[in-house]
Amino acid sequence: MGLLIVLILTDILTPVVLRQHFFTVSKAKYYISIIIHIILSLWLWILFFEITCYKGIFDNPRHIWLLMSLTGMICAVVAPRIILIIFHFSGRLARSKSGGHLRWLTNTGMTIMIMIFSIITFATFYGRFNFKTEAVTIKIKGLNKDLDGLKIVQLSDMHLAGFYHHRKVLQKVMEKVNTYKPDLILNTGDFVSYGWREFGRNDTILSIAKSRYGNFAILGNHDFGTYDPFFTEADRDNNVLLLNKLIEASGYKVLNNEYTKVKIGNAIIGLIGVTTKGRHPNMIHGDITKAIAGLDSVDIKILLSHDPNHWEEAITGKTDIDITLSGHTHGMQMGILTNKFRWSPSKYFYPHWNGLYSEGRQFQYVNRGLGLLAIPFRIWMPPEITIITLKQE
Repeated sequence: MGLLIVLILTDILTPVVLRQHFFTVSKAKYYISIIIHIILSLWLWILFFEITCYKGIFDNPRHIWLLMSLTGMICAVVAPRIILIIFHFSGRLARSKSGGHLRWLTNTGMTIMIMIFSIITFATFYGRFNFKTEAVTIKIKGLNKDLDGLKIVQLSDMHLAGFYHHRKVLQKVMEKVNTYKPDLILNTGDFVSYGWREFGRNDTILSIAKSRYGNFAILGNHDFGTYDPFFTEADRDNNVLLLNKLIEASGYKVLNNEYTKVKIGNAIIGLIGVTTKGRHPNMIHGDITKAIAGLDSVDIKILLSHDPNHWEEAITGKTDIDITLSGHTHGMQMGILTNKFRWSPSKYFYPHWNGLYSEGRQFQYVNRGLGLLAIPFRIWMPPEITIITLKQE
């Protein structure tokens, strides 16, 4: 109801602002701005009514796509309209005695509105698909010579419903992964946002990506159905079973609080996977002690743990795991990412939010993810494919 009132008020007041600001100065600008306003409003109301009238299953991929689209329109259209309205009527209030409004104040609001709309539009149609490959070298003291130069591709946080209208884009990403000729592909979870139906038929696309020694994955907290408002406990259990099958059909071996060994030449890698459930800040991690019980006689231990905070809580200084791979943060899908400077609001929730970290001889890499959650855009925080190369120190 609150959103409905906001939509109605902004739809009524924005044309009033446009008329008062443009009509007497330039009718051409007025009519152009009204046409743009009507087009955006039509798309906004179509999304709103399609979502509010929806009676189907919540985790239908089209429904999740519509929810993200509406959120994006609220950020790109409704919020900037509110800013314009506040600026304009503040100017009218300041001129209440003499009449009219402060044109410079309305122009400021108009400028901010156009800037926000432009940035989000660019981030939606380009930023979200601006896939970046991050090449990382990790030097390990005493690394077995058969592992020297081993190439690992890490993928994470696909949130597949975000590719609902872009299956060919996802296919190109998987084909791009193959061009790197990976020895291992490791996926650190969150294949979906709410439930297994979001997976759709993407198993046929994900299975395109292949590696020399196998693909391995874990489930992220979203994969456990935590966020579906209509799931019962039985639904969540069923969701996990179905997702395991879908991920395996995508070419992965799923590690659920367990380990497996991968033999490469005369070397053996111990791959460990732990589950992550819950929501921040109450994340529930799998039992790492149980997951590594009996794992010995390996040359290197690599852990897949979705939540990056798990590393400092339970791994570094407490286990002999060499490398931990995580995801989860998305870099909050907005921030500043350059060769020399990286910042995202996610750092205030996850100190290790993206990139390579180390403590002693233990390493952690946090991937920004391929997909989208909640909002359909990425602002200066491109989706990521990570190539990790192991080297002897």
